[in-house]
Amino acid sequence: MRVRVGVNGFGTIGKRVADAVAKQPDMELVGVAKTRPSYEARRAMEKGYPLYITGGGNPAEFQDAGLPVAGTIQDLLHSVDIVVDASPDKVGRENRKLYEAAGIHAIFQGGEKADIAEASFNALGNYDACLGKRTLRVVSCNTTGIARAAAVLRQGWGVDHWEVTLIRRAADPAETKKGPINGVMPTFQLPSHHGPDVLTIFPDLHIATLAAVVPTTLMHVHVNHVRLTRAPKDAKEVTDTFRRNPRFRVFAPWEHVDGTPQVMEYARDRGLGFNDMMENVLWDEGFRLDNRDAYFFQAIHQESIVVPENVDAIRASMEMESDGRASIAKTDRAIGLSRA
Repeated sequence: MRVRVGVNGFGTIGKRVADAVAKQPDMELVGVAKTRPSYEARRAMEKGYPLYITGGGNPAEFQDAGLPVAGTIQDLLHSVDIVVDASPDKVGRENRKLYEAAGIHAIFQGGEKADIAEASFNALGNYDACLGKRTLRVVSCNTTGIARAAAVLRQGWGVDHWEVTLIRRAADPAETKKGPINGVMPTFQLPSHHGPDVLTIFPDLHIATLAAVVPTTLMHVHVNHVRLTRAPKDAKEVTDTFRRNPRFRVFAPWEHVDGTPQVMEYARDRGLGFNDMMENVLWDEGFRLDNRDAYFFQAIHQESIVVPENVDAIRASMEMESDGRASIAKTDRAIGLSRA
């Protein structure tokens, strides 16, 4: 029996999550919901995803666009076991009322406040603690990247203190209403919201975060200084540990990946989904170890890193798989992310 899934919102995150869900052998994508016609709504139809109207959308607009609809968001919610809310930031809180009325489980995104759900979620970080929760919140792209790395470092050597400077992209590639601008814009929220957000996964983690926005659309980059509890043997021990863990890609010097442009060119060459990079990206050359102090860069693709996390959150919420690593393996194998 496959779990029936709906996706409310079919933009940057929603369309990627819908594709990932549709590929899972233990899930059925019942439909996706859009507020108004768009090229993405047309793509949903072309992919065979039943299209529903949400957010007070006008059925006549879809009809005029030649986009047949299967019903309203209420119709979709009464046909599924769980919904992934991929609506714009802050809209999820209002949508939660719909999900509660329908009596279904719900997954929210990191643009919402943590209290929208029973728990924040990261597959490597706290899968077990999220089993059976009716509402989960997949943390933001940057928080997902930090939480993944924290899960590896905490298990291997322990973490005494972590300082992160986030070099943030100004906008997504398709966004035209903001940035990038010719400048570097400090984020004067000190610390940035990412540190407190990581604490919703690891409450005892001692972490401080700062952020600045730069004129790029490709990826975020984190500059990390982590004081470990126990000293690794050498830097290779740590980078090899990252390599062995799922959802990390560590580039060697001979690969000549100098920065985010080559990372995204690699993603295009690989051709995964939307030519996405769903893993944390690290570099052998970008890692230094000084006794217990680890310094490293990691790059985060803001459009896609949370996609596999949403799939695992569905399994955790619906108790489809009790072991987080097993769920990660299923998800990654189905979407082509597995290196095995």
